[in-house]
Amino acid sequence: MRSIEEQNILVTGATDGLGRWVARDLAARGTTVLLHGRDAGRAEAAVREISRETGNDKLRYHLADFSSLREVRRLAEEVSSGYDQLDVLVNNAGVILPEREESEDGVEKTFAVNYLSHFLLARLLSPLLLQGPARIVNVASAAQSPIDFDDPMLEKAYDPMRAYAQSKLAMVMHAFDLARQLKDSNVTANALHPASLMDTKMVRQTFGYTRSTVREGMEATVRLTASTELEGVTGRYFDGKRETRANQQAYDEEARERLERLSIGLADLH
Repeated sequence: MRSIEEQNILVTGATDGLGRWVARDLAARGTTVLLHGRDAGRAEAAVREISRETGNDKLRYHLADFSSLREVRRLAEEVSSGYDQLDVLVNNAGVILPEREESEDGVEKTFAVNYLSHFLLARLLSPLLLQGPARIVNVASAAQSPIDFDDPMLEKAYDPMRAYAQSKLAMVMHAFDLARQLKDSNVTANALHPASLMDTKMVRQTFGYTRSTVREGMEATVRLTASTELEGVTGRYFDGKRETRANQQAYDEEARERLERLSIGLADLH
């Protein structure tokens, strides 16, 4: 891969929490960091503050609401027109929603934001990544629930943690599929559970307590993003810095094919 100072790295969900910590660490290394957010004020503040803290003036922000596939497409067009190459895509943006909602595309919103938007973004940015070597890092979770393909949008029974855990298992399955699809290229794809119940706003609001620091999760994520030790490593799932096994459904080829077909249909990629 190119030296870290030469790289362009897109981090989704980079205005708060883990994404912001990852963006800041990469900026401190001299990387051109593309920070994705959905609010212009927060994105501008993140770029301004990280630039001041790191002395890096190569930070840019790109806006998109990930509950809208239309906005994901616009983001991909913006990035594609602004950069000749993308060295790393960190798929990190995520939500936990207490009540079932649907996106503007009619998709259960947790699934749309946490997984489907990233599925589409990786597909649309593949020409930039294939200029590689490049890496795709899917931020998942140890909370993983098998996808019920008879009710993937949870219309029969909605539970916030099941919706979240299903979307995060989908992210692992997506990474494994990307690794298979890109095996003859210089692009790798891996997934990780960064750390358990990090001290982020989302975790505090959802659970009321934390177990680990965002720094722990950042270090594990940046390791997959930038470590030379992991060059060529693909199709793996990590718990922090340790390689481990994901939920069994992630290794079921038929289930991964069903998820891909579902995703292609929902993203209108026929």
